[in-house]
Amino acid sequence: MSGTLLRRKSLAAATAFLGLFLAGASLYAQQSFGATIFFDYTHYLSDKGPKTSAPAGVQGFKDNFFAFRRAYFTYENKVSDNLKFRFRTDADTGTALDKSGKPDDKMRPFIKHLYLEWSNLIPKSSIKIGMADTITFKLAEDRWGYRSVAKTLLDGFKDVTGKDIDATSADLGAGLTGTLSKEFRYGIMVTNGAGYSHPEGDGTKKLMTQVQVIPTAGLSLVGYADYEKQTGGWNAYTCKGDAYLEMIKGLVIGGEYFTYANGLNRTSEDREYKVSGLSVFGRYAIAPDKLNAFARYDRYEPNSRAASDRTSLMIAGLDWTPVHSSFKLQPNVWYYTYEDPAKKDDLIFNLTFFLSF
Repeated sequence: MSGTLLRRKSLAAATAFLGLFLAGASLYAQQSFGATIFFDYTHYLSDKGPKTSAPAGVQGFKDNFFAFRRAYFTYENKVSDNLKFRFRTDADTGTALDKSGKPDDKMRPFIKHLYLEWSNLIPKSSIKIGMADTITFKLAEDRWGYRSVAKTLLDGFKDVTGKDIDATSADLGAGLTGTLSKEFRYGIMVTNGAGYSHPEGDGTKKLMTQVQVIPTAGLSLVGYADYEKQTGGWNAYTCKGDAYLEMIKGLVIGGEYFTYANGLNRTSEDREYKVSGLSVFGRYAIAPDKLNAFARYDRYEPNSRAASDRTSLMIAGLDWTPVHSSFKLQPNVWYYTYEDPAKKDDLIFNLTFFLSF
């Protein structure tokens, strides 16, 4: 074999190898891995309220501690220009007992998202099939912008009041979101209604609808409703209205109000009651990409027929990026007040660590 022919074959082989490598690199570029972690140092500044006072007879009550709240791991693959796959795990601390009867406090991973997203099957729209984020409070969470500090009103309602309003951040089903014009957006979703952490428990499905109107640049008005049949022939539904102002550079102001009704929620006199809540929040970029300030006020009404059961929560804090956006320090204070005169106020300080890579 001549030297020239050998060189040509070697060049062809090298070119083929390079082509395969670049094709593989191109395929790999469509995939991404990421992790997001929230954890706090918490210190109780009060010791008389229902959340911060030590229960009777408890030794070594923790009034200052470090704790993880979220640990997400996300894999995404953009299969094509219109198809995307997401697999996300979350982790929380278990509450079950181990074989010896001791609390099992290890952080356990679980699946949060597992779906295929198909864009533009219907022009200017997106379809998600699988275990996907719901439309219930995603817009509010995006505008609030501080899931690392606190859940939004509906997402955290049960944590504050103990009252379940059947609102979940992800569920198994199918959803369609899209844009009809720059002033009008919509969302429709049908799910099991049991949430991402539970299998289907009945034969009914939950229907969610949402309409977002943008009458002028920087102003959004959102209407949301969901419905699901309950056992015994009862019905449950949520109605929610949001408003967002983003007319000043660096400033976002938002608000949401909801009511939840479920025929199974009845007083001892067999009278149905409603659950409701209000949240108003704002965030401002003092130094863009470096220092932000945020504040929020929530009001929780767990029973419209009960007296003195409302809880109010005020949150205020700073968001500081000392080096890079992958690491943030977010000192924040939570102040709970109670309509019940027998309950003392709670004041809690958190130093939230936000990690993303």
